[in-house]
Amino acid sequence: MRYIKAALAALLCLSAAMLEAADRYPNRPVRMIIPSGAGGITDIIGRTIAPRLTESLGQQVVVDNRPGASGVLGSGIVAKSAADGYTLLMAFPSHPVNQSLFKDLPYDTVKDFAGITLVSAVSPVLIVSSQSPVRSVKELIDLAKARPGQLNHGSVGASSMGSLAAELLRTMTSIRFTQVAYKGAPQALAATISGEIDFYLIGSAGTAAQQVKAGRVRALGVGAAQRIAALPDVPPIGDTVRGYEARGWNGILAPAGTPRTVIDRLNREIVKIVRSPDFAPVLSGEGATAVGNSPAEFDAVIRADIQKWAKIIKDNNISAQ
Repeated sequence: MRYIKAALAALLCLSAAMLEAADRYPNRPVRMIIPSGAGGITDIIGRTIAPRLTESLGQQVVVDNRPGASGVLGSGIVAKSAADGYTLLMAFPSHPVNQSLFKDLPYDTVKDFAGITLVSAVSPVLIVSSQSPVRSVKELIDLAKARPGQLNHGSVGASSMGSLAAELLRTMTSIRFTQVAYKGAPQALAATISGEIDFYLIGSAGTAAQQVKAGRVRALGVGAAQRIAALPDVPPIGDTVRGYEARGWNGILAPAGTPRTVIDRLNREIVKIVRSPDFAPVLSGEGATAVGNSPAEFDAVIRADIQKWAKIIKDNNISAQ
């Protein structure tokens, strides 16, 4: 009995210490892990938030790029970090996708993370060369059905939003095409412009809009359920393929078990940043829109994406590249 009382006393002391630490949060620098390289939309958004969050928290928020394995490397670091709010993850759509794509993830996507907020959403855009005779989603589908397996789509990785969005289109329309692998989005875009590939679901609406304006590509449809500001004249793919929706996003997570007071503080501060007028131009330049939802709503997005893309991955026999 004496040992039980001692253990309970120690547990109470530990809990009290954790609550006190949470009340004083933050009292040292915060690290934001970005599980991708410098220069992409995730990095741009993370580096835009960091100095603003530094100001609101009163402690330095340091960006730490940890690219590798479609985000698994950086996510793994956060999952194994102390649940105290001093290590955060700027996640992107591969985060829920990896749960089905990799057999031996070093973490559980749902159980090992706590959502803070969904920062932004971005729609992939279905584009073809401006020299292509195809002028609508319906025409592309009809051409693919007339030439089964002969059309090529650019892929920049099995877990990329563009490739998954293309597989979703394949599943929902029963068309057949070939995914052609490229080193990155710039190479796939160049192949689209030249007509080397027949179509491409590009992940950045901002880049797509620039290329449409320059007359290099034609946008047939957007993956979002509604029209987007970056390409207001382009209809959703769902207008042709009923129920179709694919979108990318960026959001911030913490290790599971992070005190609720810390999660709520971070949510308040980050949502305020995301919804501020000076943040909007950063997002619009990337073809993204601000979200800024609750921790529970962000967690629900991740769970829904896990379920949605798990079926696509299984049905199309997709594996990590």
